[in-house]
This record gives sequence, C-alpha cells and structure tokens, in this order.
Amino acid sequence: MAELDDLYQEVILDHNRSPRNFRAMAHANRQAEGYNPLCGDQVTVFVQVEDGVIRDISFQGSGCAISKASASLMTAELKGKPESAAQALFENVHKMLTGDAADGDASEKVGKLQILSGVCKFPARVKCASLAWHTVNAALKGEALPATTE
Repeated sequence: MAELDDLYQEVILDHNRSPRNFRAMAHANRQAEGYNPLCGDQVTVFVQVEDGVIRDISFQGSGCAISKASASLMTAELKGKPESAAQALFENVHKMLTGDAADGDASEKVGKLQILSGVCKFPARVKCASLAWHTVNAALKGEALPATTE
C-alpha cells in the first residue's frame, strides 16, 4: 500500500510541475470554466470536437497540485476519445473519487486514472480532483454557467 501512495504522490507532483496540454486553444469549439469555492481552484477547459470525437483538449487555470494534476491526466486520457466514452469516464472517475464505486467497479473502468483513487482518502481534496472533470462535462454539454464542485 505504501508503494501505491508513493506512486500517487509522484504522479501528482509530476503532472503539477509539467502539466500536459496546459494551454489556451484558439480552435476550440467547446469551452467551459470551472471553480472550486472550497479552495479557490479555477480552470478553463478547451475542447475541439469533430464528428463526435475529442480531437484536441487543453486547459488553463490555477489551483492546488491535485487540481492541476487531475486536469493534466484528464486531458491526456480524453484526447482522441468519442464524447460518449468521455461521459462514461467522467461518471466512473467521479464514483472512484467519491468512494461511491461498488466493490471498486469504477476503479477498474478508469485505467491509468486509477492513480487518482488515493484522493478519496482525503475528502477535502475530492473537489480539487473532480473540478476539471465537471468542467469538461459542462463543455461537452454546452453549458454556459461555470461548473462548480458544489
């Protein structure tokens, strides 16, 4: 268990220091903003969808290491996926982060993102990890209001 905790910390720190897809996207055809009032994390997610597939995705924002790392991991995972797969992944990641997964079922369905499962040990940080996911969900649905973790 200590090895998994060490790996969790290593991945979070790596994605915080060198976030993947951290940039504004001029050619995005979907975009949403997100805000976590609990600790002040802010994120904007940019998505380019063509024929129901996420061709490109990026983010910008400020916040804690978990928030930024989760957004980085999310963009790396969603690029090239159909919108329907992104929705299913959102639901499974949310279940995993909140501990709502029955018998770890959601954790098995998230692949490499399972590294974020350690967040559920820190209930105050679940909203940090889920902010980017709520925001991309809002972008894909075309919601105008900022996404929140509330």
